[in-house]
Amino acid sequence: MSRVAKSYYSDADPIVQYVTERSIRMTDVQKKLKEETLKHPRSRMMGAPEVVQLNTNIMHAIGAKKVLDVGVFTGVSALAAALAIPSDGKVFALDINDDFVKVGKPFWKEAGVAHKIHLHLAPATESLQKFIDNGESGTFDFAFIDADKLNYDNYHELCLKLMRPGGVIAFDNTLRSGAVIDETDQSENVVAMRKLNDKLRDDKRCNISFLNIGDGLTLLFKK
Repeated sequence: MSRVAKSYYSDADPIVQYVTERSIRMTDVQKKLKEETLKHPRSRMMGAPEVVQLNTNIMHAIGAKKVLDVGVFTGVSALAAALAIPSDGKVFALDINDDFVKVGKPFWKEAGVAHKIHLHLAPATESLQKFIDNGESGTFDFAFIDADKLNYDNYHELCLKLMRPGGVIAFDNTLRSGAVIDETDQSENVVAMRKLNDKLRDDKRCNISFLNIGDGLTLLFKK
């Protein structure tokens, strides 16, 4: 099976290591948060640096100022987004577990971007629906979805309503370590991801790029 693992995995392909060593750019604070996160027993939940950097490069390219970070964990992707957007930009960081988020908060402050990150501790579907109910549909520029896989389809629909035309939604972990092509794997997260991948392929409301980086990254560009 040919797949590309996250670059911080100990068994990452040497080609991945070569590419990331020659492309990844992090501030000192980002490096420190990454190393702190790698000490966490659930460190593999951290977004791959190559995925996070691609997200921020897209934010720069589209002039993003209003960003959704669905699934914060220790705040690596929220920090990167806050660094990428202008001083008056906002990152809406959605999670249900403040214990994880507490790891990242001091680094957000150290980087001088804590004021840009607005944390919402509640089920993400509720927070996203609240934004819609508040009349914010069509006002967001970018969303990164890296949370519970069973709700990915719900996040897809809600985030698509919130994105402006030309906005981008990035879904992490869409390969599930290659399990999506193993039909003997009927675990609920893998089955949910297969269904989502098939749905995104056929979704005419947006253009799509499905990339074999990290653990799979799918990019949707809203028409």
